[in-house]
Amino acid sequence: MDCRVLVVEDDPAIQELLRFTLRKSGFTATVTTTAEEASAALNGALPDVVLIDWMLPKTSGITLARQMRQNPRTAALPIIMVTAKGEEADRVEGLETGADDYLVKPFSPRELVARIQALLRRRAPHVSESVLAAGPLRLDPTTYEVTLNGRRVMLAPTEFKLLRFLMANPGRVFTRAQLLDKVWGDHVFIEERTVDVHIRRLRQALGDEGGSLVETVRGAGYRLAAAQA
Repeated sequence: MDCRVLVVEDDPAIQELLRFTLRKSGFTATVTTTAEEASAALNGALPDVVLIDWMLPKTSGITLARQMRQNPRTAALPIIMVTAKGEEADRVEGLETGADDYLVKPFSPRELVARIQALLRRRAPHVSESVLAAGPLRLDPTTYEVTLNGRRVMLAPTEFKLLRFLMANPGRVFTRAQLLDKVWGDHVFIEERTVDVHIRRLRQALGDEGGSLVETVRGAGYRLAAAQA
């Protein structure tokens, strides 16, 4: 799974458990020990999911979650609180502050992975491992295979990621800037016209039938045809 997870945890034993569990499940894990380290990491390439311990030194995890929700750049990032604070009032506060899910220690590695995968399906379907389908198109992110009416289509990595994102959000129009942020990453600085080049290559690879599903919305951007989703 092409998914980056930022872990904010100060307990070395829990850090190692999370690192091992995530990497074994195919995630790319970055581990930080404080809210301050996490904030610095978030200034670079954004992760797909953030796991936050409530009880952190200096700035608490709940404060970090609140700060993330107040920052437009990180406001939409999926957050799971992973903490020993298991009282109902704690869960309510964590969720009301902005966490999407709340996992109480001790937890099973299988449950953690299941929670992350479920959250990705809801909040970030373009990085989940679910098979995507749109009309005659089918995309399997686990095998990196795209088929059109059962015929395999060969795509370069960037065109694959672009198609995967569009298929995960059928009917929704994205500007060039939004596609750059979502597909290339908001830390990458390249010309917006680069998107046009890759859209053209994607359409060429898909041919007349598949390429027509990738629509240009004049003055707005691109979308995958909703009628075919």
